[in-house]
Amino acid sequence: MTDLDTKAAAPPTAKLTFWTMTAMVVGSMVGAGVFSLPRRFAQETGVAGALIAWVVAGTGMLMLAFVFQMLALRRPHLDAGVYAYAKAGFGEYPGFFSAFGYWASACVGNVTYWVLIMSTIGAIAPALGEGDTVLAVVLSSVGLWAFFVLISRGIKEATAINRIVTVAKLVPIVVFVLIAAFYLDPGVFADNFAGADYAGSLFDQVRGTMLATVFVFLGVEGASVYSRHARRRADVGRATVLGFLSVFAVFASVTIVSYGIMPMSEIAELRQPSMAGVLEEAVGTWGKVFVSIGLIVSVLGAYLAWTLMAAEVLFVAAKDEDMPRFLRRQTATDVPIAALVLTTVLVQVFLVVTLFSDDAFNFALDMTSALTLIPFLLAAGYAVKVARGHRRDLAVAVLATAYTAFLLFAAGLKYVLVSFIVYAPATVLFVMARREQGRRLFSPGEAVLLAVSIAGAVLGVVALAAGWISL
Repeated sequence: MTDLDTKAAAPPTAKLTFWTMTAMVVGSMVGAGVFSLPRRFAQETGVAGALIAWVVAGTGMLMLAFVFQMLALRRPHLDAGVYAYAKAGFGEYPGFFSAFGYWASACVGNVTYWVLIMSTIGAIAPALGEGDTVLAVVLSSVGLWAFFVLISRGIKEATAINRIVTVAKLVPIVVFVLIAAFYLDPGVFADNFAGADYAGSLFDQVRGTMLATVFVFLGVEGASVYSRHARRRADVGRATVLGFLSVFAVFASVTIVSYGIMPMSEIAELRQPSMAGVLEEAVGTWGKVFVSIGLIVSVLGAYLAWTLMAAEVLFVAAKDEDMPRFLRRQTATDVPIAALVLTTVLVQVFLVVTLFSDDAFNFALDMTSALTLIPFLLAAGYAVKVARGHRRDLAVAVLATAYTAFLLFAAGLKYVLVSFIVYAPATVLFVMARREQGRRLFSPGEAVLLAVSIAGAVLGVVALAAGWISL
């Protein structure tokens, strides 16, 4: 919700190699989200449901990875991946929504990082709660603007930090999997196989984990976002697929081995980061401390990289005249400063929103995933158009489209409506861009889409006010 931990933007003169881009994708997906997987899965499903969920999610995301690979080769002139594909396939307004949705999801994803950090420290400082108290939000805000200052000084400094973080964050995850596998209790694992009574039917168990899998796989599209910096266009797709395959087994392993350490009902009650609680059960206090330190390192790197990613998306959209001109502003050190400011402000807004949520972390995680689904769906839909006449590519594109459509269903009405509340007001930026160009604000088709988004936002606000849905 993805995590983009090594996506440091490169200066226009620095071209990214295949291995650099692969490392970017790997670092993107292996991040803070994985530290929360044991609890999230245990809240929804047993071992059987988890295995099916990973097969579904892995297959679906692999199809999306193939989609980005295919589009990188067949449409090499399109930069900024997800946003550019939506615009080329369905027009400027849907393309704008895709760019904004992807950017907004990155911003909300950054909120999960601060919540996790404060929740981790909250284990020894109760005033921070689980990252959702006023003090936690204040301290998160200080960190948020400190990172703004760091990034605004230049991309080079941010990239150097990311190189260190990428290696540091992988160590505790791999160690966790190896130790948990060694201490795995076959009896506990068997008891968790069918799932606890609260988990519901097998279908409900699988459906309940879908948004969590989307969150941890965010970053599979990362190489395409920085495609304008690639040394060779073919490397974009190859890096996407290799990066995805490299981390899929790690994600599945973290959840599956946890079921062999403690009953799922107990895992479901662990505080975040739940990996720390599982390892503490296996080896004692040092395991909890080890994972907690690894999480903080990972989260800080993830926040840095996702902020760079979000600013890049807004910047490229502004250069394509799909966002207002002020978002094109750069510093002498190649930092898209206006986009960076707007990104930091939105993260700040959502940090405050967590104070009103029943479960700040899960809300931010699911919201991140839900906002990403529209951009993914539009990219997959465009791939269907591009792949016509090519049987294999068409089959992959159709499967990717069906998978993202299923994810929207799995998200449920709540997150669809809340997404509309975020999407609809963003149209102001689209209107600003059109006015700057002296163009008609909306075509008939775009006006229909605007009406739908406004209606969805109004319904979402009413549903929140009436208590039909809650944060």
